[in-house]
Amino acid sequence: QVQLVESGGGLAQAGDSLRLSCAASGRTFSSYCAAWFRQAPGKEREFVAAIHYGGGIVNYADSVKGRFTISRDNAKNQVYLQMNSLKPEDTAVYYCAAGSNGLSRRISIYDYWGQGTQVTVSS
Repeated sequence: QVQLVESGGGLAQAGDSLRLSCAASGRTFSSYCAAWFRQAPGKEREFVAAIHYGGGIVNYADSVKGRFTISRDNAKNQVYLQMNSLKPEDTAVYYCAAGSNGLSRRISIYDYWGQGTQVTVSS
């Protein structure tokens, strides 16, 4: 019903900035809450940030608070993750997710997932 495609990943150095984009297609994206998760090699997927369908309510993991900003443009059916002051520990595959059950940090409530974009941060 909703297809998500991430882009914007790549190689960065510590302290650099990077912006990830998630393009949605299919059913209208504006009715869905959206989130970013990430998964490093050998680790479980973890919550990064979430945003309400209206864009006014956001939530961040403590590890990225103050450095990352989630936003969305419903007219363009896109959600973004602005990443500043990148650290090597931010290295992971970043996934965009969407769900209709409300804003949450839990993986289980999101119905749709992209295939991820790799972010690698070197020191």
